[in-house]
Amino acid sequence: MSKKGFHSHASRLTFHVLGAGVACAVCAAPAGAAAQDAGADAGYEDVMVVTAQRREQNLQDVPITLQVVTGDNIAALAADTIGDIDVFVPGLQVSSGSPTQPRFEIRGVRTSDFGVGTDPAVGVYVDGVYAARSGASLLAFNDIERIEVLKGPQGTLFGRNSAAGAVSIVTKKPSNEFELEALARVGNFEKRRVEGVVNIPVSDRFALRATGVFNQRDGLFIDADTGEDLSRQDNWAVRASARLDVTDNLQALLQYSHDELDQDARPAIGIVEIPPAPDRPPVPVDTGAFLDPFTAELRNDVIGNSEARNLDEVTLTLTYDIGAVALTSISSYRDFQTINLEDEDGTNRLDLYFDTANVEDNESFYQELRAAGVSGAFNWLVGLSYYDETANQRSDTTAFTDSINTTLGSVGLGTPFTDVEGLIPPGAGLSVFGHTWEEDMINRGEFEAFAAFADVILDVTDRLSVTAGVRYTRDKKSFAWLNGPRLAPGLDAALEAIGAAGAFDFDIVFDLSAAAGLPCDNGVVVEEGVECVLEDTFTDVSPRFVVDYNITDDIMVFASYAQGYKAGGFNSVEILSRFDNEDVRNYEAGVKSTFPDLNLLVNLSAFYYRYNDRQAIRLETPDGSSVPQYVVTTSDEEAFGLDVQADWSPVEPVSVFANAQYIDATFADNITRSGLDLTGQPAGEPFWSLAAGGSFTHDLAGHGDVQFQVIHAYEGSTRCNDDSTAQGTCAGFPPVNVGEAQNRTDLRAYWTSEDERLQLGAFVNNVFDNRYVTGVNNLTTATLGTPFVSLTEPRFWGFDVRIRY
Repeated sequence: MSKKGFHSHASRLTFHVLGAGVACAVCAAPAGAAAQDAGADAGYEDVMVVTAQRREQNLQDVPITLQVVTGDNIAALAADTIGDIDVFVPGLQVSSGSPTQPRFEIRGVRTSDFGVGTDPAVGVYVDGVYAARSGASLLAFNDIERIEVLKGPQGTLFGRNSAAGAVSIVTKKPSNEFELEALARVGNFEKRRVEGVVNIPVSDRFALRATGVFNQRDGLFIDADTGEDLSRQDNWAVRASARLDVTDNLQALLQYSHDELDQDARPAIGIVEIPPAPDRPPVPVDTGAFLDPFTAELRNDVIGNSEARNLDEVTLTLTYDIGAVALTSISSYRDFQTINLEDEDGTNRLDLYFDTANVEDNESFYQELRAAGVSGAFNWLVGLSYYDETANQRSDTTAFTDSINTTLGSVGLGTPFTDVEGLIPPGAGLSVFGHTWEEDMINRGEFEAFAAFADVILDVTDRLSVTAGVRYTRDKKSFAWLNGPRLAPGLDAALEAIGAAGAFDFDIVFDLSAAAGLPCDNGVVVEEGVECVLEDTFTDVSPRFVVDYNITDDIMVFASYAQGYKAGGFNSVEILSRFDNEDVRNYEAGVKSTFPDLNLLVNLSAFYYRYNDRQAIRLETPDGSSVPQYVVTTSDEEAFGLDVQADWSPVEPVSVFANAQYIDATFADNITRSGLDLTGQPAGEPFWSLAAGGSFTHDLAGHGDVQFQVIHAYEGSTRCNDDSTAQGTCAGFPPVNVGEAQNRTDLRAYWTSEDERLQLGAFVNNVFDNRYVTGVNNLTTATLGTPFVSLTEPRFWGFDVRIRY
């Protein structure tokens, strides 16, 4: 491999791709084998090839606003998952504090519901296969070729559930060159990460590739009473792939991956002073007396604290060329199980205990068939896809009779367990306290989706192209709710013993179920232990139209109209709920330009979208109740904004980038169930987010070279509305400030040997240790008086060594 092929890509693309979303056409060699083949003198003329339009195209020729993150970017940022790099991709947000329940957001649009009955608004695809449920979308970075972040609806090209945009992850495939690579990384918090890759060309037609990653980290927090670490990481993943050129025209690619996660769930950082027992925090909570979450002592007592995932996937991709037509078949089967059991009260008091567990078991099959080709002035693509999924979810809530007693007292329903306890004769050795109390909601979903799509690019002239595409999708869904009876075997045994002892006569039914008496659509009344099933079919037609014109060979302007949608469905958090499709209409215009004489690239795009019937879950207190519940709300939103991307290499060893997004997102129509009118108010998205940085490479004259990199990311303050405080997304209760502007700076330096086989590096992420409150969780505020928060991650630093052959 030439030095230019390895080092130019590792250094300049780090910013030319990550920063501006483009590979600089005048100053960076392309990735992988293409860089090697280009040679030292010819490599600067090519640009990165992407598949954003389901075709292989030079990135600057694609009339879509997108940003690309390469495998070298990931290495330079010492990133473990996409949640570690989202701040450097303006417009993209990934809430990855719970890796089995991440939230993806593009241009201010995301899905907040965590149930299996609803789909995300951002589609995540791995090697062309829809990752579906969030539990399978946040995977360990392992031998990644690139990540394409497509902004705006991608309903035509990528299908349902990409209403806000799409994230396409492309892994490296077996090649015809032998490769052996190993990485070891250590850092603070006892960080240990090991990666390995081997690529074996068995013959000219057959190649194997295997890769693995092992990652561990000690906790970021220490329990003040037990001394135990909290927020530990522990995950590993492997992937194996085989490529067989069956004939000159037929190629088969078989891939298998396994991902395993077994670590701590996110901690709950309590922000109220807990008085000595038996006193309890006041309800309502005094927000003026919040503790500083950065210095408050952390105490969690969740029983079985765990966040775990076990995922297996196998994919077979067949490509067959018939003259000018390329046929592609993608078949994929995925199976995964997750559990996320976490503390919901931020204390270690039994009379304040409350935890939740989300348990999922998911199985899916995906099949896509497509044909693509060029016929004269037409570059066309047609295809069919089928998706089948079975999703099982159990939402558990666990308390103790002690905390149930506290809850009932806080909402004005008395303290029945205290009353019963007072009637037990002294010395009886019996108590109604200290017993677990569990309630479950069990959901089961059966989903099928069929789609037919077509997309055609017509070259009207050498400079003018028109694109038209459409996708028809039909979703068939069946969803079930089963409200399990309350499970308190210890309490039941105690009550039975109390009655048998003749301490007193009683006829008490302890059951707090909120589901009894809800009618199903067939007239059946939902009772504990009775499953209710709803079925429905949802259809959609998503078109797109694009016009692009090359003013010169280096400057292209484009305008587009695109629709996208998120399939309708059912909300697991609210029994018997059903919602229609969410749909978005997006108008966009932009320019993609390079200035070879200046080694400069500038891309601009302006957009406006209207998002209708967006579903969201909110924490509300229904009429006639003092207990807050998650409910589903529907709103219309609109936004206009601007994406700016710039990339400049003033001299050969120096490259700089800057990119930014401005967005003004507001509610076009939103009246909450409690009657609060939010129409015209901000939807929460900050006005500005941006990232900028640069790199400098110094040649050590025969002893390799050293590269220095710096990146800074900024996100403006959250724009509050009248409901933000109640939802804990935007509030100022010093020292608890939610939604304030955020800054992060990353540094990296590494030395690469002259033969490029050895690389030694050092990194510091979040150099200035800027930490922020991500939100106030009010789930137990009105009942136990225990709001809590989560924090962004602290400064990370470390060293790594990479060996390549």
